[in-house]
Amino acid sequence: MVSAAPFLDCAPGVPLISLQGIRRQYGGQGGQPAVQVLHGIDLEIGAGEFVAIVGQSGSGKSTLMNLLGCLDQPSSGSYRFNGQDVARLDGDELALLRREAFGFVFQGYHLIPTESARENVEVPALYAGTPEEERAQRAAALLGRLGLAEKLHLRPNQLSGGQQQRVSIARALMNGGHIILADEPTGALDSHSGAEVMALLHELADAGHTIILITHDREVAAQARRVIEIRDGRIVADSGAQAVRTPARALPAPRSAPVSPGLQFWSDLREAARTAWRGMRLNRSRTALTLLGIVIGVASVIVMLAIGEGARRQVMERMGTMGTAILYIGSKAPATGGPAGQLSEEDLQAVRELPEIARVLPVIGDPITVRHGRADKQVYVFAASEEMPAVHHWPVAQGRYYTAAEDQGLAPLVVLGHKAHQHFFPDTPNPLGRQLLIGNSPFEVIGVMSERGADSGAQSYDDMVFIPYNAGRARVYQAQTQPDYVVVQARSSEVVHAAEASMHRLLLARHGREDFGIGNAAARIQAEAETRRSMTVMLGLIAAVSLIVGGIGVMNVMLMTVKERTREIGIRVATGARQRDILRQFMTEAVLVTWVGGSVGVLAGLLVGGADCRGCAGGVFRDRDVRRICLRGRDGIAVWLHARQGRRARLDPVVALSGDLR
Repeated sequence: MVSAAPFLDCAPGVPLISLQGIRRQYGGQGGQPAVQVLHGIDLEIGAGEFVAIVGQSGSGKSTLMNLLGCLDQPSSGSYRFNGQDVARLDGDELALLRREAFGFVFQGYHLIPTESARENVEVPALYAGTPEEERAQRAAALLGRLGLAEKLHLRPNQLSGGQQQRVSIARALMNGGHIILADEPTGALDSHSGAEVMALLHELADAGHTIILITHDREVAAQARRVIEIRDGRIVADSGAQAVRTPARALPAPRSAPVSPGLQFWSDLREAARTAWRGMRLNRSRTALTLLGIVIGVASVIVMLAIGEGARRQVMERMGTMGTAILYIGSKAPATGGPAGQLSEEDLQAVRELPEIARVLPVIGDPITVRHGRADKQVYVFAASEEMPAVHHWPVAQGRYYTAAEDQGLAPLVVLGHKAHQHFFPDTPNPLGRQLLIGNSPFEVIGVMSERGADSGAQSYDDMVFIPYNAGRARVYQAQTQPDYVVVQARSSEVVHAAEASMHRLLLARHGREDFGIGNAAARIQAEAETRRSMTVMLGLIAAVSLIVGGIGVMNVMLMTVKERTREIGIRVATGARQRDILRQFMTEAVLVTWVGGSVGVLAGLLVGGADCRGCAGGVFRDRDVRRICLRGRDGIAVWLHARQGRRARLDPVVALSGDLR
């Protein structure tokens, strides 16, 4: 912070204020007519003087006061304050001069309506960097000295005119008030209150303060010790300057202990946030409408993204490893001719040992006659290992699935599909322990799968029955020497292509020729996922329009707020606020409004979006839609299509996945 010492230390024999040839002109640019308000003002005012500048309305006295208080700059001429040329001071130094040297008392009081009496008095000390506790104590002491000890927490609209003027005088004295610039201080007061204010000014003058009183009332001006008359922008009379004397101030300027820039920044920011929050509370309707725009924008973005992402994840969860990390292996005749290859148990075990592979599921399936009592039906009998539910993310609804030990022990166990249960045991809610005849072999029912559905044009999963792989080979498919196809689950969707390449190298090395085919279902499913991700982005962009509209609303409200509060800005500038202080104040308000609206919007978006995500499978995507997505192009489609045609299901799953089957 720039030191105030060069401004306040009085040099012997140097007038406190010296004006030479001061002129002030308005307009004259852009084709506008020039208006000359001040015409070559020469004036000297010494420290400790009580000066009244009197003149009619339009004489230029208020313009002169603004120049003296460094609220305006002359068009030409020289203004020296305590021997220093004011024209050479930058913006921060001018703010420092207003803050440390001047105290303004206005006819209209010019108090900030949202602040209490004490907080209004504290404003100059706030910009001077005075600690919060110290400025509160000093403001209370000043108000108590002026007879307002019981009015500290009242706002300006709760005070009389005389009380408001005393608050403005206390504010002028907050940083010492070496020079009191009083613009028509009694103009809006009754005679009794006016007399009280003039008595206070006399008391301050006796205490050594320099008083410059601007008035059009000659009776008020006559109470000053020096009267300067101004007319048409010129000084026409001056009763004469008193001898310059060194003031003995009863209220010395406060000098606080130095505060570190970091602490000062956070103190200023906290005060700006407090003022902003109070302004939001006092303007509830406008604040609520502004917040509503932000809340709608933020919540819309979150809800749209949540719906899109939730639906995508729901679909991907239903697909599970059937889509995003699944590959298929099948035997085929090599392109160079010769018999079709054979997938042995040793081949499958070698594939299981690859680091990119999580599970290997050999599958044999055929339509077989299944009987129970008088009910018989051609049913697709799905023989696979105990890992089938985990690979296909398909839970058991009743009972359990068979274990690896039961599979190795050739246990005659069967798990029913949902519709198979209804067909063979229509009157038995719990069929566990009952017997089914599959082909010529009896199997015990140990579980019922949950309802899953069917792919378009294919036999329903729910019509099938599921038996252990080894038991199926030994008891039902004795002629089967190898699996119809093998489902391979990679450890993650990120390593699917690496897993495909590793399996290809492994099987090529073991067979010596390419008599096998590898189908990558993940690529197709990942394309579907990318499509849904693009839809999510599109929904997010649409929702972002609402957010942009909300942001524009905040900017518009902040612009209107600045225009509405030009009076407050002027008060803060007059009490020593720098440009960055004003900017910080309004930026803090904008950030606070945005933060509150954004927080509420995020909360609302999470609540609504969370509910939408939980219901997306039943709303945005119905269960049957999810099943179709999950099952389309997956393992067994060729088997089911050919089962419907009554043919043996020993097909190349790679061809099935390519969509060439009809």
